[in-house]
Amino acid sequence: MKVSYLNDDFFGRLETLALNLHSDLSGFFGGKHLVRTYGQTVEFADYREYMLGDDIRRIDWNLYSRFEKYFIKLFTDERQMHVQIYLDCSASMGKNNPVKAAYSVGVAAALGFLAVHNMDKLSINLVKGNIADNPYGTIVGKNSFFKTIRELEELHFDGECDLGEAIASSQGGGTGDGLAVIISDFFTEYDWRKAVDYLVYKKRQVLLIQVMTPEEIDPLYDGRVNLIDLESEDIADPRNMKLRITRGMQQAYAEALHDYKQELKSFCASRGADFVSVSTAEPIEKTLFGELFKTGMME
Repeated sequence: MKVSYLNDDFFGRLETLALNLHSDLSGFFGGKHLVRTYGQTVEFADYREYMLGDDIRRIDWNLYSRFEKYFIKLFTDERQMHVQIYLDCSASMGKNNPVKAAYSVGVAAALGFLAVHNMDKLSINLVKGNIADNPYGTIVGKNSFFKTIRELEELHFDGECDLGEAIASSQGGGTGDGLAVIISDFFTEYDWRKAVDYLVYKKRQVLLIQVMTPEEIDPLYDGRVNLIDLESEDIADPRNMKLRITRGMQQAYAEALHDYKQELKSFCASRGADFVSVSTAEPIEKTLFGELFKTGMME
């Protein structure tokens, strides 16, 4: 059964929100993000003393009449950022779980909507194998966005995904021009840290969003079970195994998952990136934006 979170009510609830960067932005002119440099907007920011080469049209003659010195007016600067979303399209993200697949697409769509709603540029990269593909190009405006979302809802999740190699070898995105978001469950044997290091090197604000189902957070399996890796195409793969699940194993899993989340969070913190973990059991707006408000990335 097809599952979708995307409708008019969903997007309507997002219209009062906006993404916020911790660091300064060197994106394009014409956006809504205030930066610390001075620019060409109509909003007054400060004065400074006139220097040779300054535009004489900015001289405040009222101040000159009072202090007999030349002062020029400084105005705020607003920039447009580029939001790059990297969506893990491996089998564990929704091959046999339409809810997890739809939730992951919904998270990507929510962040993408906030970008275009606030006059930013958007790119949605589908990460499959060791390639981050951008089949939709640079998205500007809501018409292009909603056309892309209709296609994104038909996305198939399959195979494996090497986030580090795929993102580090991608050609999209500039330097210091916005936000990069990786959406994944991060259940992988590949080195996801490489992706974070590359994006930080590109001076982008980085956000990792871990999407998990309630069954992945707190498995209720008991007794003898066959564990099949969704990303394995070989039935003889050593990752596929028969186990007898005991209470001790359940406790060990809970501890291992907790430690892995702490590893993700600590590594991101060491790189100046942000990490949030969300459950598909909670509404996207409640979990995602509740967590993002805590990190300061939502306003």
